[in-house]
Amino acid sequence: MARSEGPLDHQYRGEHPLRTLAYLFRGDRRRISAALLVFAVKHSPIWLLPLVTASVVDTVVQHLEITRLWSSVGVVLFILVINYPLHLLYVRLLYGSVRRVATGIRSALCTRMQQLSIGYHSRVSAGILQAKVVRDVEAIEQMVQQSSDIGLGAVTVLCGGLAIIAVRTPQFLPVFLVVVPAAAVLVMRLRTQLRTHNEHFRQDVEHMSSRVFEMTRLISVTRAHALEGKALNRMNDSLRQVLNSGLRLDLMNGRFASLAWVFLNILGVTFLTAAALIAYYGVWAITPGDVVMLSAFLTTLTNSTTTLLGLAPVITKGLESVRSIGEVLQTPEVEDNAGKAEVAEVRGAVEFRGVSFRYEGAAEPAVREIDLSVAPGETIALVGASGAGKSTVLNLVIGFIRPTGGRLLLDGRDMAELDLRSFRRHLSVVPQESILFEGTIRENVAYGMDEADTERVRAALRDANALEFVERLPDGLDSLVGEHGARLSGGQKQRLAIARALIRDPKVLILDEATSALDTRSEALVQQALARLVRGRTTFVVAHRLSTVRNADRIVVMDGGAIREVGSHAELLARGGLYTALQHGQAA
Repeated sequence: MARSEGPLDHQYRGEHPLRTLAYLFRGDRRRISAALLVFAVKHSPIWLLPLVTASVVDTVVQHLEITRLWSSVGVVLFILVINYPLHLLYVRLLYGSVRRVATGIRSALCTRMQQLSIGYHSRVSAGILQAKVVRDVEAIEQMVQQSSDIGLGAVTVLCGGLAIIAVRTPQFLPVFLVVVPAAAVLVMRLRTQLRTHNEHFRQDVEHMSSRVFEMTRLISVTRAHALEGKALNRMNDSLRQVLNSGLRLDLMNGRFASLAWVFLNILGVTFLTAAALIAYYGVWAITPGDVVMLSAFLTTLTNSTTTLLGLAPVITKGLESVRSIGEVLQTPEVEDNAGKAEVAEVRGAVEFRGVSFRYEGAAEPAVREIDLSVAPGETIALVGASGAGKSTVLNLVIGFIRPTGGRLLLDGRDMAELDLRSFRRHLSVVPQESILFEGTIRENVAYGMDEADTERVRAALRDANALEFVERLPDGLDSLVGEHGARLSGGQKQRLAIARALIRDPKVLILDEATSALDTRSEALVQQALARLVRGRTTFVVAHRLSTVRNADRIVVMDGGAIREVGSHAELLARGGLYTALQHGQAA
């Protein structure tokens, strides 16, 4: 696979996720640097105000020149007024970068999902991949944004506050360097206890939610057996558990809030008293304004340190999400088409020469030593019990998997040497369950065929026995099918799938149990449409109901991953072998 420029072109795994983040944001380095500078300026009021307050207090207490008061007020007003435009500039610079990077990661994940092998997708849940695209990327966004907004704010206050203390009252700097971290650690220990109670409350709420779901599902059984009282008692037990857990949590929240408030205020009063006594007795040369400033900085710096410690869970979650997306972006299980010959034209001749395939970790091959030559335009039906290897053969033809033994030829060319993406432009698949996306009928039928006009869409629908029901819909071709085609019946969805195949005019056609889930009337309409669809095309059909394949040019009977019989319907019945046994078994 040719490597793409951008988020896919990186190690991701085996390195610290912070380095990965630096790589992801490499294109926005200048914007982020500018955002950090703007933030430092716009956040300056938090650590400048205590200094300005000290100047105002000294002016009043010591009766200094009044111009000093106006200068202090002017500085305060200026730094407050410029906050608004600077904040907007900061949001534009930083949040814009974060959003662009998140979009790039999501695009890279979706790109890699399209490149990953079908074997990978069969093993990894679609829900897990969806969570990586949605939740993991969102966790990275939140980590960067909160670290910037909250963390950078706390760092700015700490650096600015400590710098002012070091310049104006250096003798108090060692006190701050000891007291502030100690106070912050104590507050965080209280929060840790609170987190445990929050976890217990969440688990109780989840248990209650499970009980509610269970109760609603069993209402018919409960009412039928007059067990309403029993069900309500079970539900009330869960409700009481949530009540007690919630009350304990509220009490713990109250204790934490009160203890933290009392502790920090006692610390502040103690520090204020000590500073006042030092100023009063002239132990150190500090002014009344310095006393007020130091008291304000104690609370501000303690809160900032606590905030930084509190960011740890958010940062940990974000970095873990970086590792999580790396599992997808750097997985080696991709379909290898790099440097291989493109398929510009297909006649439809397919030949299996001793083809075998073994799934990873399987003890036995799924198919073994298959020899089969299919002429252009021939219809081949694959029949046999579940696990016989039929679906594996289809996946080999589509190119979802490549043979682990033997050779598979397309028009005389080894498919191992072909770019299978270009081959699939000449192929269509009609699966057992039609896959429709939320959109109009026109969009679903002409999916990937932007050049298809209305007449071409209508012709495909007509040949698929679908035009009649489409024209009865209020909006015709522009009618919405609903999510997964929820507004259509099974037969209607399957006929749309056939129309989608017809409009592509494929040379190779795959029909995988295309009528197995339909009622008799719908099956008849679909079979008529399929008869038009297979005409002149190399077709591989998998079906459990043998009545649907009797008109195939040849029927291939499989068992245990090997071909046991090949022939027409009449020839196989005349032999009285495995096909005849399958036929009698279904008739019974």
